[in-house]
Amino acid sequence: MDERDAGSVAEPETPDEELSAKPRRRGIFLLPNLFTTGALFAGFYSIVQAMNGRFEEAAIAIFVAMILDGLDGRVARLTNTQSAFGAEYDSLSDMVSFGVAPALVMYSFALKGMGKLGWIAAFVYCAGAALRLARFNTMHGVQDKRWFQGLPSPAAATLVAGLVWVMVDNHIIGLDVHWLAWALTLFAGISMVTNLRFYSGKDINLKRSVPFIVIVLIALSISLVAIDPPIVLLLLLVGYGLSGYVIWVKRRLSQRHV
Repeated sequence: MDERDAGSVAEPETPDEELSAKPRRRGIFLLPNLFTTGALFAGFYSIVQAMNGRFEEAAIAIFVAMILDGLDGRVARLTNTQSAFGAEYDSLSDMVSFGVAPALVMYSFALKGMGKLGWIAAFVYCAGAALRLARFNTMHGVQDKRWFQGLPSPAAATLVAGLVWVMVDNHIIGLDVHWLAWALTLFAGISMVTNLRFYSGKDINLKRSVPFIVIVLIALSISLVAIDPPIVLLLLLVGYGLSGYVIWVKRRLSQRHV
């Protein structure tokens, strides 16, 4: 045996050292990932119902996914259970619930009879959602939390689903509004990949006291939505979708004035 071989001989590990050398199993936090799984199930359920021609249930399921998606992050922050696994799982769930599901629901409802124009519009939306989520993940730590860059995917998904819900609720078939559906699908898909700013609401502090009138306005808003949920929600979503363009126009006009 030469010197190199002799020098490479190591003492046998003790039982404690062997235990410490084994990789430790890392668990996942149940509570926030439970909400994420619920959102994923709602997106999958939406696709199944669209395949069965039950478009109202498919649209409502996307709204349910949006609510659950909004809760998982807040629950994780409140319970201090954020994790890299949760962030990746949330992105994959969002792609199904807010990327694939709305595109397939709208295609099955109104775009199927348009041939290539129909599935191209659905693909543009789906690709826009994927790009939007990828950009959000890479810029999450550097962008201003008060604003979203591009229309957020849950808002785009509910905008598309909201139109389907309103049409079905008013007994209007997809073929009668296929051009409106086509334009709205492209609008939502393109808006997700723009550099326009949309208010995020993340600067709202729920622990801070507010004037009494705020509670009154919240109660009035809930009553307004209860009058006709599909139409009121769609109008609110259209207003939010246009808000980024309004902010951009105001900034351009103010720059020219200066």
